[in-house]
Amino acid sequence: MGSAAAEETPVSGPTADDLHVVVLAGGLSYERDVSLRSGRRVLDALRSVGVEAELRDADVALLPALAADPPDAVVIALHGATGEDGSLRGVLDLCGVPYVGCDARASRLAWDKPSAKAVLREAGIATPDWVALPHDRFSELGAVAVLDRIVDRLGLPLMVKPAQGGSGLGAAVVRDAAALPAAMVGCFAYDPTALVERYVSGMDVAVSVIDLGDGPQALPPVEIVPRNGVYDYAARYTAGRTTWHTPARLEPAVAEKVGEVALAAHTALGLRDLSRVDLIVDSAGLPHVLEVNVSPGMTETSLLPLAVQAAGLDFGRVIGSLVARAVTRR
Repeated sequence: MGSAAAEETPVSGPTADDLHVVVLAGGLSYERDVSLRSGRRVLDALRSVGVEAELRDADVALLPALAADPPDAVVIALHGATGEDGSLRGVLDLCGVPYVGCDARASRLAWDKPSAKAVLREAGIATPDWVALPHDRFSELGAVAVLDRIVDRLGLPLMVKPAQGGSGLGAAVVRDAAALPAAMVGCFAYDPTALVERYVSGMDVAVSVIDLGDGPQALPPVEIVPRNGVYDYAARYTAGRTTWHTPARLEPAVAEKVGEVALAAHTALGLRDLSRVDLIVDSAGLPHVLEVNVSPGMTETSLLPLAVQAAGLDFGRVIGSLVARAVTRR
């Protein structure tokens, strides 16, 4: 399925000794703590391959620091809106500072789940049926009437999650119509628009995509088995709440198809360098794309580092190569 080769990845382009890299982590989103953990992991990985790197927050001191000592490249380890809605990338473009990852336009598209799902559907990529419901419409049209129509149209069970957001915050599986109002309220606490989609039962799988210079390649799929059945925030970042299998326990033909679909999603959204595609593989072995993350977690329990390890690659050298590629875009 076009998987990355299990061999040492050179840090191409400028030598590691010549590079000065800024890792951005923190921010003010709900995912600040996770971002800081990702940033420290990336910082250690770069230093392990001899790249001079420093950790900075996305605050009022950032732009003066970039102007005073422009880095060769930036690695964005920010999660939530700060790192994924495209705005920060647009500012970095204005500053002439290259960065690892997709550009601002593609980031905005992937960040908004309903918009991304529409693009995927147009590209012929399977994604669960959905409706996006802003809080204002929810109130104006009458909560009970709207929820009745949603259940009539999409059936049960349903997945409710913020239209913009990550780390499973505000997400809930609804198996009974009586639980839908509470799930919507919980979702609106994180985002003014809820994405309600048909719940597809099957295997949770994440496929990380990286481009080290020879085009995007799918890393081995990671199977996700949350102890409580839902891959929410606690399941993602609390030790013992989730079991991962790398590679996923899929038949070879299904694993190949999953990789192909992930690459197709990465391409359809116009992404570059790296992404993580979250999918459900149903009982018939068909993959359904749930969402695509342009700033994947890099913590000790995150899926992209697990996939890198499963591919037999060194995490530090992979990040170093992505940085070197970004530098060439200056």
